[in-house]
Amino acid sequence: MPSTPPHPHPASEQAATATVQLNHTAVYARDRRRSAEFLAGVLGLAVGAPFGPFLPIDLGNGVTLDYYELRDAPIQSQHYAFLVPEERFDAMIGRLEAFGVTYYADPRHTEPGAVNRLFGGRGAYFEDPDGHNMEIMTRPYVRP
Repeated sequence: MPSTPPHPHPASEQAATATVQLNHTAVYARDRRRSAEFLAGVLGLAVGAPFGPFLPIDLGNGVTLDYYELRDAPIQSQHYAFLVPEERFDAMIGRLEAFGVTYYADPRHTEPGAVNRLFGGRGAYFEDPDGHNMEIMTRPYVRP
């Protein structure tokens, strides 16, 4: 029977954690182009060239959202939160309004047309074309 490796020292765990970064994640969509262009339009970003079955949006921090078409199965709604510059927030809200998309102050979508003021910043939630719950926020959440 294989032995269980010893638990690493907490300091070495902390050092290893500091080097881990998210590189990309797949976002399921019925129409990858429509969904990628929608989010890129809201955020003021560009959709990249197709990469195999994926259509990427480079978020500018080393992370890409890779849109992948899933046509024959239900799409499970996911939550994606984007930390955005304060000076670009109003333009994003304006684009949502121009696209005819309702935004909300809360993740359950009970406060339409409002933004929240959590942690000294501003934030809003909205649905993408596939029902994903997107969030834009100008300050990261304060975690215990």
